[in-house]
Amino acid sequence: MSKFQEAIKRIDNRNAQDPNLEIANGKEFPKELLYSQRMTNKLLDFHPQASEELQIAVRAQHICRWTVPRDTYPKNRIGYLKWREGLKKTHAEITDEILEEVGYDKDFRDRVSFLIKKKQIKKDEGSQVMEDVVCLVFLEHYFEAFAAKHNDEKIIDIVKKTWAKMSPKGHKAALKLPLSAHSETLIQEALK
Repeated sequence: MSKFQEAIKRIDNRNAQDPNLEIANGKEFPKELLYSQRMTNKLLDFHPQASEELQIAVRAQHICRWTVPRDTYPKNRIGYLKWREGLKKTHAEITDEILEEVGYDKDFRDRVSFLIKKKQIKKDEGSQVMEDVVCLVFLEHYFEAFAAKHNDEKIIDIVKKTWAKMSPKGHKAALKLPLSAHSETLIQEALK
C-alpha cells in the first residue's frame, strides 16, 4: 500500500468513528465518512488533475468534526466564526499527525494543512478548488435539508455568500447540479 493509500485509509478509519449517522442510497453511514467520500468524488469530477496534497486535504476536511461540537462556543456570529477556525486547526492537526505517521515530509504536510485551512482563497489555486468543492458538495447534498430549516431570505443571503467564495468554474458546475425546483429558485433569486 502506498503512503497516499495508507493516509486515506487512516483518515477514513477516523471518520468511521463518527457516532452521527446519515442515510444515503438506503444505507447508513457515519456522517463524516460519507461527507469525506462525497468530497473526494466531487473533487475528482470537478478537478481530476488534483495533486496528492489536495486529494488528502479534501478527504480530511472534516476529520473528527464531531469531537468539537458547535455548542462549545457562544451561540452568536463571533462564536460561530471561532468554532469554524477552531475546527480548521483541529482538522489540520489530526491530518498532520496521520501524514507524519505514514512518512510524508514537512513540506507536504504543511501544504495539506494550508489547504485544509483554506488559506488565500482567490489567490491560491488549490485553496480555491478546495472551496469550490466544499460549496458544490454543500449545494448538492446538504442544501435542501438546510434550506428547509430557515426562511428564504436567510437562505438567499447564504447562497450569495457561498457564490462569492466560488470561482467561475465552480459557478458553472453549481448551475449543472441536480437540484429541486425550489432550490433552483432560491439560487436564481440570490444571483439576481
